[in-house]
Amino acid sequence: MEKNLKQQETAILKIALFGPESTGKTTLAKQLAEHYKTVWVAEFARDYLQQKWDNEKRICESNDMLPIAYGQTYLENEGATVANKYLFCDTNLLVTKVFSEVYYNYCDPLLNKAALEHEYDLFFLTDIDVPWEKDDLRDKADGRESVFAVFKQTLIDNKKPFIPLSGDKDSRLQKAIAIIDDLTIIKNMGLSSLDFIQIYEHGIPIQNIQKQLQVFKKGIPKTVLVEPATLSNGILKLSENEFKQKAAYFDIHKSNLNLLKFVPASGAASRMFKFLNTFLNEFDFENESINAYVNRKKDAELSIFIIGMEKFPFFKEIDKKLKEAFTGFDSLERDYKNYYFIKLLLSSDYFDFANKPKGILPFHKYSTGIATPIEEHLYECGYYSSSNGNSLLHFTVSETHQEQFENIINLTKNTVEKESKTAINISFSCQNKSTDTLAVDTTNNPFRTNTGELLFRPGGHGALIENLNVLNADIIFIKNIDNVIQNNNEKIAFYKKALAGTLIELQQQIFSYLTLIELKKVGIIEIEEILKFLKEKLNVETANEADALSLENKISIIKDKLNRPIRVCGMVKNEGEPGGGPFWVRDENDAVSLQIVESSQVDLNNESQVTILADATHFNPVDLVCGIKNYKNEKFDLTKFVDHNSGFIVEKNTSNTQIKAYELPGLWNGAMANWITIFVQVPLITFNPVKSVNDLLKSAHQPQ
Repeated sequence: MEKNLKQQETAILKIALFGPESTGKTTLAKQLAEHYKTVWVAEFARDYLQQKWDNEKRICESNDMLPIAYGQTYLENEGATVANKYLFCDTNLLVTKVFSEVYYNYCDPLLNKAALEHEYDLFFLTDIDVPWEKDDLRDKADGRESVFAVFKQTLIDNKKPFIPLSGDKDSRLQKAIAIIDDLTIIKNMGLSSLDFIQIYEHGIPIQNIQKQLQVFKKGIPKTVLVEPATLSNGILKLSENEFKQKAAYFDIHKSNLNLLKFVPASGAASRMFKFLNTFLNEFDFENESINAYVNRKKDAELSIFIIGMEKFPFFKEIDKKLKEAFTGFDSLERDYKNYYFIKLLLSSDYFDFANKPKGILPFHKYSTGIATPIEEHLYECGYYSSSNGNSLLHFTVSETHQEQFENIINLTKNTVEKESKTAINISFSCQNKSTDTLAVDTTNNPFRTNTGELLFRPGGHGALIENLNVLNADIIFIKNIDNVIQNNNEKIAFYKKALAGTLIELQQQIFSYLTLIELKKVGIIEIEEILKFLKEKLNVETANEADALSLENKISIIKDKLNRPIRVCGMVKNEGEPGGGPFWVRDENDAVSLQIVESSQVDLNNESQVTILADATHFNPVDLVCGIKNYKNEKFDLTKFVDHNSGFIVEKNTSNTQIKAYELPGLWNGAMANWITIFVQVPLITFNPVKSVNDLLKSAHQPQ
């Protein structure tokens, strides 16, 4: 046998089984070779050392390591010449290297060099969770944990692409097959094994990566607007008496319902303070006054901020800190005071407001203290999102912010519960990493960081459909973290209850129809009634689909249209706020439906589409009440009602390089596109977002 440690080049995929002795490597290699109709490479050391024991009654020694390495390389190279697409290696030189170092505290330089140079498309690190089996050549079961740790660290230190495998032999096999199939797809896409490990550890399905890259290359079809949804044409206008009736209906039925409030609260408040950050970066402190800067930059926001400074709920705390930090602060010129106020507000050494989550910032000033949005949302639970004295409140947060939320809650929850007479059960979730999306460069190829890794970005608020999908409630109220109010909480609650009452009324009728269908008690008369209900109450047109069909097929279509999650969305009159609005939209199948549409989804080069967009009369304030269970009280799988063609491609800058990112269909846009959708006009008072810090100066956020 030739003494050769050079690995033969090949186009096949090589999978190495890697781990301590008696961890199932041989069994798995045989299983995988059988599944993929190919060959596997046995462990040369086993025959070599067995022969040595049989002939000489001597066990392995350090001078056996190099001959074993030569023999293993020979077997692997031979296997590569006859393998079918895949070669499964029961062991490899890296295993030999580790054993040499562990047992003899030495590794021959030739073996060490070859072991590090040998490449495999993937290593499976076999766990020690299988029973240790004794034979003539194996050492002992003691110390398996420490040996396994050495094996794992070797892969990490040498940047080898590996995935741990644990479980019984059948579960290992199924897991390994799924991984290898995905690896094959990634390799065929021109990506590397290390890319595959990154994707795998992120938990992103390979099919999602394929679709995302196709989206970048082909683009996303623009939404086709038919006309704006307006009052009596897609938007329900209720009288004051009707609002009262709907709210009362909710109050009557809520004791039988499990209510939950869902508050998207991820991300930092950087946009709130963007103009202040710009000021700190561009203000020429030595050579101009703040007034000169305002005139030079035409920065009206800065003027408003400074004029209203003392009205901000955080003013006194920052002013106190300034007087502690600067001797004689009160005697400083006004410009100096204002400059240092803004600096402390944003400085990471002090208040660092721009990098904190909105939920924990001081929003409202009361005689009893300062309230954050978290506290306001807690109080709101008692106003409208509770039944039988209990309420569920769920925040979606980033992992880095959750502790800050919990600290605020721990300080305020007991007080709120006593005052509202409501026990509030609070839960959290984070955006799942598996919903992150791959960034690309300007030529639509995967973007790589300075270290050569792929770049993944959060998939946007549309990813939260996954968070919503795991919650269990009959009625879910959705409201943004910054849409709170200091005054008129009872009035806000009144309209939220009315939206919920609207949903419950419609839902009960829907459920009664679906029950009749299941009991086969639907004939021509009932069908006509249901079709009328679909059109007039749910804004669902079925005439083109159902007219020429048999009775059975009509019933099938009707059931499909009715058996969906339902959302009732408050809509306010459009006053120029950025964001989505209600429109009638035509899909690729020529069906028309009500949707919330962002301007970025519309073809702004199409004059007629721009005109329809401009004619919108209402705006979406993210004021939703949702029913996520069917007529059998079973939860819908909300992921099945997403329009995957309605995502967003956005341009970003990272490390001074332009990249493109894909954002998933928005939570109240494409993620709910195939829900039953009802739009109801609500008063503007229900919409009080804090997009800029200056919004805190508005009456809705000021004491009266």
